[in-house]
Amino acid sequence: MSRRFDTGPVGVIVTGGTLDKIHDTVTESLVLDGKTRVPDIYAQGRAKISRVENCLQIDSLDMTDLHRQKILKAVKSAPENRLVITHGTGTMAVTAKFLEGHTGSKTVVLSGAMRPWSLGRSDGNFNLGGALIAARLLPAGIFGVMNGRIFTAQELHKNTETGRFDA
Repeated sequence: MSRRFDTGPVGVIVTGGTLDKIHDTVTESLVLDGKTRVPDIYAQGRAKISRVENCLQIDSLDMTDLHRQKILKAVKSAPENRLVITHGTGTMAVTAKFLEGHTGSKTVVLSGAMRPWSLGRSDGNFNLGGALIAARLLPAGIFGVMNGRIFTAQELHKNTETGRFDA
């Protein structure tokens, strides 16, 4: 017996975070340069996404509820009913809870990386691949995908001691 999955278009909303950081040789630090690496990540995986919206380029530790309002507005105005949001891991759980109950019939999956994609050996491509699949298969709601696991908005939690997300 074959099952048919909803494979409608999936859009991506970028908000910054470690995933998009690069090494600044002047300051010897990791910085956001206003560009996103998400299209390159999905192209490398030969994944089909409908579009990428560069909503914000911010470290999630600097994110306020005004930034979250901008993310919510982007979700509500997105033509797709299935979305992946790239987000810094520091406050991903806060944003997930902020969005919960406000996105109607959309499936929204937040994901990111613990190490910048530009530096290699990042978990970002793995997490974004998982987020894309999750966005295609999950029901409406807010979810997080990290470390090969799916979390509801209420379960999403970064364990800073282990460097991973755990329920």
